[in-house]
Amino acid sequence: MTDYSLLNKQLLALTEGVEEPISNLANASALLYQTLADLNWAGFYLYKNGVLLLGPFQGKTACTKIPMGKGVCGTAAEKGETLVVPDVHAFPGHIACDGASNSEIVIPLYVGGRLFGVLDIDSPVFNRFTEEDRVGLELFARTLETVLNG
Repeated sequence: MTDYSLLNKQLLALTEGVEEPISNLANASALLYQTLADLNWAGFYLYKNGVLLLGPFQGKTACTKIPMGKGVCGTAAEKGETLVVPDVHAFPGHIACDGASNSEIVIPLYVGGRLFGVLDIDSPVFNRFTEEDRVGLELFARTLETVLNG
């Protein structure tokens, strides 16, 4: 069981006084990767020119460009909603950047009221992400948005 309240306090401590978004995203991905069990990837895709581009992350190498509406990340970004996928192999149009990933959660991020990118977390474990994880990680994303919005 993850203490998401503590995770958010740690995020705020890591980002305090840091104005560079890439630095904050890098530390946020490292914090998630080191804190949450059973992950093989935690990081960000950033929205630019109509596509999602690879941003700071921890884990295995990743796809560098994801079209809007494609895969879990592109679908979550296009819909503007969190997607929790218990089995990525059953997700229509899944992009297999890492064949070891079996479940995924993706949360859109907004800065200045506009799509900034997505928080993407992958696990080799099927059904890894619970409702508690969704709520806790959405809180983490909202905290990160506050930091990014200055």
